[in-house]
Amino acid sequence: MTTQTSSSDERADGQLARSLGHGQMAMIAMGSALGTGLFLGSGEAIALAGPAVIITFAIGSLIAATIALSMGEMASRHPVRGGFGTLAARYLSPFWGYLSRWLYWIVTVGVTGAELVACAAYLSYWAPGVPLWAGILLFAAVIVGINLASVGSFGTVEFALSSVKVIAVAVFIVVGAFLVFVGLPSQPAPGLALLTADGGFAPMGWAPVWVALSIVMFSFGGIELLSITAAEAKDPARSIRTAARTTVVRLAFFYVACISIVLCLVPWRQAAGTGEDVATSPFVMVFDRVGIPGGAHVTNLLVLIAALSAANANLYAGSRMLHSLASDGLAPRAVAWTTRSRVPVVGIACSSIGILGAAILAFSGVGGVFGYMMSLVVFSVLMVWTLILLTYISFRRSGTTGATFRMPGGIGTAVVGLVGLAAVFATVAVRPSMQVAAMVGVPAVVLASVLYLAVARHRIEPADIDEAFAEAETMR
Repeated sequence: MTTQTSSSDERADGQLARSLGHGQMAMIAMGSALGTGLFLGSGEAIALAGPAVIITFAIGSLIAATIALSMGEMASRHPVRGGFGTLAARYLSPFWGYLSRWLYWIVTVGVTGAELVACAAYLSYWAPGVPLWAGILLFAAVIVGINLASVGSFGTVEFALSSVKVIAVAVFIVVGAFLVFVGLPSQPAPGLALLTADGGFAPMGWAPVWVALSIVMFSFGGIELLSITAAEAKDPARSIRTAARTTVVRLAFFYVACISIVLCLVPWRQAAGTGEDVATSPFVMVFDRVGIPGGAHVTNLLVLIAALSAANANLYAGSRMLHSLASDGLAPRAVAWTTRSRVPVVGIACSSIGILGAAILAFSGVGGVFGYMMSLVVFSVLMVWTLILLTYISFRRSGTTGATFRMPGGIGTAVVGLVGLAAVFATVAVRPSMQVAAMVGVPAVVLASVLYLAVARHRIEPADIDEAFAEAETMR
């Protein structure tokens, strides 16, 4: 482990604080997963599958559930720093632990930058004169400041941001359901008629339901935080058990219910043609049907909070993942340095590279990259999720006991999840953006593998991994 000098004002022992409650952990995961995937990504998915995209979201929810529950079971037994990456190093091999952590760090860097681009775009709705790059830097200052505070303060802020999103989405579902089944004097209830009114429930056939998974799965990215936050939980066993269950149920219900309501109230071709324009998004259309004054402004505020919360949570995840890599000798040791509040400040700085890249791209005027960034994130996340499920299978086969809860179905459920991920991977054959993502992602994996063989494997100290597990054992 890293040993550095410390002063009365700063700590350099590389240890993280255990300050997160189970409510904060659940909301941090929700904060990452409930982002622009629901508000902006849904239009493209609807364009591909029509009303049948409801089935796509339901399938995506089931796949995501296998990831969250398997991580929850493992993390409740081993609440280690580095989460699923450290578990992969123990139950698969050091190489797979190394690769999964670096891949996920790349994911968090990309998502943080992309979400801040979205924040700046939402800001321009009210202040069109503010350059995109300036908006990115403005919101970057906000989330970096939040992350530099103590983890307890971060958890409190993220809990508040995510709560706003959850409440807003819940209100949307209640109001939308009222419109669908009861209606208003000036607007009769449409019921479920629009789901089959234009070409049937699956107007393009059932194959697009599968293809749309490559878009929908972006919406569930962030559930991995359940594993990463375990190292900073006050009561890991109870917190992880509660957070894993509630996160899966909330996400599945929110996504499926929201998309269903939108498609019951808005003709699917209109909902599919919204693109990234907040003023014409399917969610604004629903609010406008209710007759709420300034419905577009209300929704713009909601999606801005959603994107800001997701960026905040991903910066947190990236810094913690980098901290774990440095602690295990797989990144420069200086990255493991923490402040007096036990915040990995160097990790936060390094994980902000995606923000800088997004600002530079915006300043240079490069456009049309958001969709490809989303596909690259999906490609990398799918690889990480695959390794998580493989780690879980090895975990269960090892006969390890002591987890506070178990995933229903155990290994069988994990295999079903792997089949689902393989189906999403297969969309690379038909989606150009996924092909571009593969052309970037595969070389990145090859490069990481070469670096491991040339440098990283010589730095791996089994004692560091053992120490992480021993430390976690004392905190269970």
